[in-house]
Formats: sequence, C-alpha cells, structure tokens
Amino acid sequence: MAQKEAAVPEAAEGPAPASQNGEDLEHLEDDPEKLKELIELPPFEIVTGERLPAHYFKFQFRNVEYSSGRNKTFLCYVVEVQGKGGQVQASRGYLEDEHATNHAEEAFFNTILPACDPALRYNVTWYVSSSPCAACADRIIKTLSKTKNLRLLILVGRLFMWEEAEVQAALKKLKEAGCKLRIMKPQDFEYVWQNFVEQEEGDSKAFEPWEDIQENFLYYEQKLGDILQ
Repeated sequence: MAQKEAAVPEAAEGPAPASQNGEDLEHLEDDPEKLKELIELPPFEIVTGERLPAHYFKFQFRNVEYSSGRNKTFLCYVVEVQGKGGQVQASRGYLEDEHATNHAEEAFFNTILPACDPALRYNVTWYVSSSPCAACADRIIKTLSKTKNLRLLILVGRLFMWEEAEVQAALKKLKEAGCKLRIMKPQDFEYVWQNFVEQEEGDSKAFEPWEDIQENFLYYEQKLGDILQ
C-alpha cells in the first residue's frame, strides 16, 4: 500500500504571503484564479509503496512521443545488496513525486538508499516513467562518483525533454559516470506490470501492450543512441 511522506515547508518570515509550493504570491494579487490554484495545492510529498495502481501505470508509463498531462515521475526500483560471502538480499518498491520538493530520483537516494556500506556491493535497477532531468542527473552522477560500490541501471519509458541541449549533455554525463541508461522494451513494461503494479485479488491479469509500444520503443531507442554516441 502506498504511503505519503509529507515535507511541508516552514512558514516564511515577513509580510509577503507564500503558497504551499513556496512561491511568492504578492505578484499574483491581480490574478485571483492563479492565486487560488496555488494556495489550494496539496503539501509537498513523496509517495512510496510496493505496488502502484494499474491506471497510473497505464497512463504514466506509456511510452508516447508527446507526454501531455504526465507531470509526475514514477520510479520502480530493485536493490540487490551482496555481502562478502556472496549472499544477495533484494528489496523492491516504487516512488512517485507529487508536488514534491525533490524529484523521485533524488528522493530515492534520500529515503530508500541514503547511504551504502563500503563492505557491500549494491546493484540497483530503476524502471522510470521518463528519463532524469538535468538536476536529477547531476545528483545521480555525484552519488556514483562517491559510491564506487554502487552500480545503477536506469530503464526509462520516455525521454524527458530530449531536444534540450542541457538534457542531452546531462544524459551524456550519466553515461560517462558509469550509469547504464536504456529505453524500456515491451518486455520491460511487462516486467513492471507483473512485479510493481497492483493486481485485483484472485485475478492476476496479463499485461496488454498498447498498439504502438514497439514503434515508440524504437523511436526513443534511436533518439537515445543519437544523444549518447
């Protein structure tokens, strides 16, 4: 079951009012609708859990070319920790950012894996609805640079703002830092469906690929290859 970790920002000092997103509202006095919208946003939070609702997966993970309305990041993870004797302990779950101060990628390192034991080896796999933004890529790179016993594989359903030069540069730096980045194949979506999506009790439904899943995979695979070459 999903859990929400609230991180409500401290009240700002001074006369200028602020929304729950920390935005200065003084300049919005002439726009009452925008002002009302910002004030009514829910508190900052990161949603965590073992399995995400099926309708979220079908909408957020769909590898469409134009991701209109998909303004969240869903991150499913598998963490495998190997000790000196070769024993492997695995854990899994998912993160969802919702009006969050941190994106899901950064929240993973803050809440799921805040520190790594230097005596152990960590193999981490992410299945993410879209690729990291430049800021999240920078956080990943910094974590990998100081944690030599951590290996990270990121599989993404879509490329986030891949036409932007800043994003392209960030993806290249991820590769240079040793992070493996690839586009989710149809079988990867099926894996997420089977292992990270809520199934109706007593009725495990088979994954039903959407019509253009293979075509869109090839589209994004080519774009990523062009960026990383």
